[in-house]
Amino acid sequence: MKTVIGIDVGISTTKIVGFRDGKMQSSIRITAVDPITSLYGAFGKYLYDNGLQLSDIEHVMLTGVGAAYIKDKIYGLPTTKVGEFDANGLGAMYETGLDRAIIVSMGTGTSFVKYDNGAVTHIGGIGIGGGTLQGLSRIILNTSDINEVSELGYEGDISKINLLIGDISAEPLPGLPMDATASLFGNAVNSPKREDVAKGIVWLVVQSACSAAVLAGLSTDIRDYVMIGNLTLLPLCNEIFPMVEKLYGVRFIIPPHSEFATALGAALRYDEMKH
Repeated sequence: MKTVIGIDVGISTTKIVGFRDGKMQSSIRITAVDPITSLYGAFGKYLYDNGLQLSDIEHVMLTGVGAAYIKDKIYGLPTTKVGEFDANGLGAMYETGLDRAIIVSMGTGTSFVKYDNGAVTHIGGIGIGGGTLQGLSRIILNTSDINEVSELGYEGDISKINLLIGDISAEPLPGLPMDATASLFGNAVNSPKREDVAKGIVWLVVQSACSAAVLAGLSTDIRDYVMIGNLTLLPLCNEIFPMVEKLYGVRFIIPPHSEFATALGAALRYDEMKH
């Protein structure tokens, strides 16, 4: 069987996975100045790295906001566009084996998709995500390097930035433990350490996205949330996710290839098309 290529085209970052014989093959991520450069650079590198020729490719499946800029077939290969929300659902479910879940795609912004036994429904989103993290870091910390901010934040103290319930109440409030966040950045002091600010920015973005996702899913009886996208790779998620899980009584699941779930979902859609 030939390889099906799934491509998630962002504005500047493209992610590619190969799918063959019922299994995901290798994956790569490329960043460039625009989606077309990013796409073709990533595609060429993927072929080279995996020793593939154009004749080895059965079909190219495109998704992501940058896919709208692609008007022609990729190198003359059969090319089909897939809705991003459908790709999110297919990729997340393949990775987790679940039949029902809320998929939280943490990219430049954050989108929420309900997957219920094959039915995919977009249930909302929030304009807070990796773009917010980069923008705030650029203004406050003079860097837009998310990895640098993450490393800084790992050494920070969140109590020097966020206001907790325990800071304003002598007793827990109904449904709110003492260590729950009362106000993001509500405890920030003058001239804080860079490490504390970095941690505060990551918490603001990730906790806001997580809380919004849970609130968007309250109208359902689903309590499994599959977290995909670049932000799921941040080490600080290991601190933030459990706190939000405990607060709302939900379960956050990070699949093995969370960063590439959307590209994988695009590739998986090809099998559905054939049937």
